[in-house]
Amino acid sequence: MNQTVLITGASSGIGLATSRLFAAKGWNVIATLRNPAGSELAALDNVLVTRLDVEDPASIAPAIEAGIARFGRIDALVNNAGFGLYGLFEATPPEKIRQQFDVNVFGVMEVTRALLPHFRRNKAGVIVNVSSGAGIFTLPMISLYCASKFALDGFSEALAYELGSQNIGVKLVVPHGGVSSTSFGARSATEYAQDASLADYDAFVANTNAIFDRMRGGRMMSADDVAQVIHQAATDGTSQLRYLVGDDNRGLIQARRELSDQGYVDFMRERFTAPA
Repeated sequence: MNQTVLITGASSGIGLATSRLFAAKGWNVIATLRNPAGSELAALDNVLVTRLDVEDPASIAPAIEAGIARFGRIDALVNNAGFGLYGLFEATPPEKIRQQFDVNVFGVMEVTRALLPHFRRNKAGVIVNVSSGAGIFTLPMISLYCASKFALDGFSEALAYELGSQNIGVKLVVPHGGVSSTSFGARSATEYAQDASLADYDAFVANTNAIFDRMRGGRMMSADDVAQVIHQAATDGTSQLRYLVGDDNRGLIQARRELSDQGYVDFMRERFTAPA
């Protein structure tokens, strides 16, 4: 019997690429989207396209039930759905902050919780949570995205210890350095938090935006590159927790891991306070 994976956020980017790859590798795929109408994945024989919106907890159980009804069981979960807020913390409305955590943290928890009884009955399963380099290092102007990914990282690591007792694996795939062919950047642009009354930040924001423009000019990985690592994490049968994918040519992960705590903070402050 072919194995089955449930993937959230399969409408575009990493989720779409991961759905295609697992299907090509012979897996049954439950590709979940907020709006499944018109998805190209519906044309694949071993793919069930169904609605699941991580901000709508009532949509989770029906998606899981539909997948089990179609394929018999679920062997792996890829929590991919996510987005990033961009802008100053002080300019970000509380409702957007809650949405950031509803999608990137609480949505992951709710989908995971809903599938755990099925995995425990099967005495097997693997959960792959798609995180970000922003769950290892931090950057100004994306403080809320960083906070959500740090929360996801800590949750996943602690959960891995719990679920190891049930023969259920937990993995973190960590893209860093930018991913092309996704809608992430476009959505972040539309979510840009601005407040004209916060003119005190103008010089800092202009400098930081200029630095980000230079950073975006570096080599980016593709959504397909990330999908390959997600597939590896789900199938390698190891206890490895984190899978980094990307090019650390900016030195941020190296700095976080090799410098002292204060050395890292000094490194980042110098980087983001220098004139553009």
